[in-house]
Amino acid sequence: MTPNSRNQLLCLIALIITGIFSLSFGRVTISPADMWVSLTTPSNSPHAIILFELRLPRVLLGMMVGATLGLAGAALQGVLRNPLADPGVIGVSSSAALGAVIAIHFGMVASWSLALPVFAMTGALVATTFLLLVSARDSSVLMLILVGIGISSLATALISLVMNMAASPMSLRDMIMWLLGSLQNRTMTDLMMAMPFILIGWFMMIGVGQGLNAISVGEDTARTLGINLRGLKLRIVVGTAISVGAAVSVCGSIGFIGLVVPHITRVLFSREPGAILIPSALMGALLLTLADVITRLPFAGAPLQLGVVTALIGAPCFLYIVFHTRKDMR
Repeated sequence: MTPNSRNQLLCLIALIITGIFSLSFGRVTISPADMWVSLTTPSNSPHAIILFELRLPRVLLGMMVGATLGLAGAALQGVLRNPLADPGVIGVSSSAALGAVIAIHFGMVASWSLALPVFAMTGALVATTFLLLVSARDSSVLMLILVGIGISSLATALISLVMNMAASPMSLRDMIMWLLGSLQNRTMTDLMMAMPFILIGWFMMIGVGQGLNAISVGEDTARTLGINLRGLKLRIVVGTAISVGAAVSVCGSIGFIGLVVPHITRVLFSREPGAILIPSALMGALLLTLADVITRLPFAGAPLQLGVVTALIGAPCFLYIVFHTRKDMR
């Protein structure tokens, strides 16, 4: 077994252990024995209801969202050759957040339970369509970054406008709480709605490893190796938009996972962009599951939101990456 395979196996084992702990941890502690009975013997016991209705969807969705953000971050950093790139750099996260905020502002969530994820995915789809139209004419890395920054800035400004026009304090509070990100009270319906889009995005991104390795030594070299650069970039952009848009639509905005995870995997696994795709997915799922466990720790006042925890962990890592990158470029 190669060191890379061994580390992936260890990461997978850590993810499974963390997932089991997350299922058992909360206001009501469920022992491993009770968990096994609930999983193997269908019943209407309190433990079974808590496990299947509350915690299992939350844990599975957290793993899928974390894996999506980690995978998308690794793919984007590889294709853009920018260590500070993450899913937010192409404007998908902020556009999805805009759609969700609009749904909350107009009170559609109260009359239609699926309004929030549908509007969020629509926002991500609009951003993706615009990116594809631009990329069809100019697929350069610089153009993708500039257009993504423009989309993100516009979406952020519109989010501020909608929040400023909120009709009631409760509506404003709902917007803020959603933007902070959370996996609380998510159900199997949320998981089933997001899963097809997330899996499509995974399928599009996982198979680009060879192209990312080639493009890491220069676009001219990649062309001589027969890599279709336009197709590679569009595949990653579309895969990121579909999967991240679906993830954001059900759990809100969660930052820094897509930025920090690829740097961790480069240290633990490999420096090749194509070799860290699957490890980044595993590491993203592990970190987001751990962050969700932290949100359940007892604190005075309101419980911590998931986006706050990831920001508190990710912001110092981001500053370290910036200074480390600057040092290497000297």
